[in-house]
Formats: sequence, structure tokens, C-alpha cells
Amino acid sequence: MLELMICSLVTILPDYLYRRYVQGKRFGKEITFFSVWYELRWGITGCLMLTVSLITMIFYFHPSTSSATLYFRTVPVMPVGVAGRVAEVNVGFTQAVKKGDVLFKLDGAKQQAAVETAKRKIAEVDASTVSAKADVVKAEAQIGEAKANLQQAKDELDVKSELQRRNPGIVPQRDIDKLQVLVDQRQSGVDAANAVKESAVLRVSTLLPAEKASAEAALAEAEVLLDQTIIRAGVDGRVEQFLLRTGDVVNQLLRPAGVLIPDGAGRNILQAGFGQIEAQVMKPGMVAEATCISKPWVIIPMVITTVQDYIAAGQFQGGQQLLEAQNAVKPGTILVFLEPLYKGGLEGVTPGSSCIVNAYTSNHEEISAKDTPSGRKFALHVVDATGLVHALLLRIQALLLPIQTLVLSGH
Repeated sequence: MLELMICSLVTILPDYLYRRYVQGKRFGKEITFFSVWYELRWGITGCLMLTVSLITMIFYFHPSTSSATLYFRTVPVMPVGVAGRVAEVNVGFTQAVKKGDVLFKLDGAKQQAAVETAKRKIAEVDASTVSAKADVVKAEAQIGEAKANLQQAKDELDVKSELQRRNPGIVPQRDIDKLQVLVDQRQSGVDAANAVKESAVLRVSTLLPAEKASAEAALAEAEVLLDQTIIRAGVDGRVEQFLLRTGDVVNQLLRPAGVLIPDGAGRNILQAGFGQIEAQVMKPGMVAEATCISKPWVIIPMVITTVQDYIAAGQFQGGQQLLEAQNAVKPGTILVFLEPLYKGGLEGVTPGSSCIVNAYTSNHEEISAKDTPSGRKFALHVVDATGLVHALLLRIQALLLPIQTLVLSGH
């Protein structure tokens, strides 16, 4: 209607003024209800054509959308790696929490038993280490005893061998052979004692430390599982609609405990979906304005920071069926991210609130360029100037939005 009124000022109104004051025709006589079309046919036709062209230009170069929302990310509150029955709840239905605060605890009797078992295993390995060190000392003593016996047998063999050399036949050869066998036997005893010591040393230095490391790893794993029964807040934020109670069963896949909304979520960025036809117009850096239902009668200056280069309606996942293009009946939108032009611009706007957004094309740099033709400069001036109409429409929408929501919606 506003565009029609503006276009009539340069079409129908001059046509009427010409016929009224130049040709002297008057309403009710020469200009009647039945002769209006014939008398003002050029003005009416020009007004309609200009109105359609103006509306098309405004909505193309200065796009608008009511599909704008302050989306916010929620963090599911659930145990990781364990499932069980709730033993203790530390927060209420809605409550602010800090990172690391305990939200609730699961029954950890099984995990606590695993921790105690791992601790007992470490104590058992420590006791085995003390015993193995005593075995090393015992083996060293046995080596000393075996060496002493070996030395005694060698000395006796040497004495009788020397007597046999000086006075052949004084010592029976059988006695010398027995002593040689005894020396060999005592040497084997020394070797056996050294082997026992080496085994005890290896047990102390290698086997038992490896067993202790395994036991400590099992303890660490058990403590991790026990710690997983204590569910803490991963970020600063607020839990909402936290209905968990003692005795409830919580499962990672089937039943999360609730949601945690991080601080600042939905407070800084507004997401808006514009029609696909505006894909060539939407650019980062464009100035925009928004008005939100949760903060009526306020126009928020915005700036487009990011334009998503993909349309969500075209995504698909690999499966066992071929893609059927005609199933995508509803066209998707160009998703853009907007931030307040001034600090605190979205203050007071409730996260998740629905908004109306206008974006405005600016051709100032091209108009200021020296090599831009005059005709193009004039056309770009017209394009930029029509943004004023859309800005006025947004303010009318902001003014009527509470009335439309509270009165005309029928609620």
C-alpha cells in the first residue's frame, strides 16, 4: 500500500491535476466513476507498473525476512561411559552453575569395589617386591656358600694331585677322580646359585615393576570410572527444567538427565534465513536492522558477519535408497549470521526470540568511483534510496507487532 501511494504521486496525481486544472474537467461531471478508467488509464497503468517494479526492486536489493531467531546451543547433561541409578542430586529445577560444579551422582558401589581391588593388587605387588628382595639376599648367601664348598674341593684336589705328582702311587687315582667329580659338582652348584640370584634380581627389577604398573593402570581406570559416576558441569551456564530425582535411571543413549545452557548462548548472534533469490545480494558487511517480539518497539542496528554458502534443504545422508529430487518440495533459505552494530545491542532480547530482519544494499563505493557512468550512478542512487521505504515498513511492523500478537492473533 505504501509503495502504491508513492507511485501514485508521480503517475495518477499528475494525470488528475492535468485533467482537473488544465483541461477543466471536474469530478461528478466530466470525470465520473465510470469514466475514471478511461480518463486516468495512463496514470493507473503507469502506477501499477511502477508499483510492481518498485516492490520488486525494494525486496530484491533490500531483502526482508521474518525467519530470524537467536538460536542458542544446549549441552546435554548425561554420564559418559557409565549408566546407573541416581544416588544424589545437587541442583534444582533451574539453577546457575559454574564449570566443575557437581550436578548429580550415580550409584558407584561397583566402581568403588574395583578401585579397592586395584589398591589391594598394588599392595600385593609391593609385598611381593619385599619378598623378592629377600630372595636376592638369600641367593647371594647361597652363592657364597657354593663358592666356599667349591674352593674347598679344589684345594683338596690340588693337594692330592701335588702328592701324586711328587710320589706316584701314594694317592689312589680313584680318590683323585672322585675329587674331580666333586669339584665339577660344586661348580654346578655355584652356577645354579648364580641362576637363582639372576632370577630373583630380574623379578625385582623387571617383573614386579611391570605388575605394579599394570595394577596402577587398573587403579587409574577404576578411578576414572568412579569419577564418571560424578557428573559435573562442563561449562559455566544454567540448568533448566532439571527434573532428575534420586532413584532415576540415567542412560547415555536413551535418557539424558537434562540440559545445560552455556553463559552467553543466544546473546550475541542472530541467525536469519533469506530467500534463495537474494543469494547474489547477501554479502558480509551489509547493514541490517531487526525488531524482536521479546523486545517490542525497538529497532536494533545489525551487521551481517557471515553468509552460509550452503542451503540446508539440499543436504542428504548416504543410505540404501537413491535420492529423489521432487521430494524436496519446500525451498531452503540462505542462512546469514548477524551481530549488533553497537555493543549491547541484543541486550534484553530473550534467546530463542523470533525477529524480523531487513538488510540494506549499499552502493556507496561504486557511486563514489570516478569511472562509474552517470546513468549507473543515478540507478544505484535510486536503489539505495528505496531502502528508506523498507526501513519505514520495518518501523511500522515494529509498531504493530505487539498489537498483532496480543490482539489480532486471537489468543
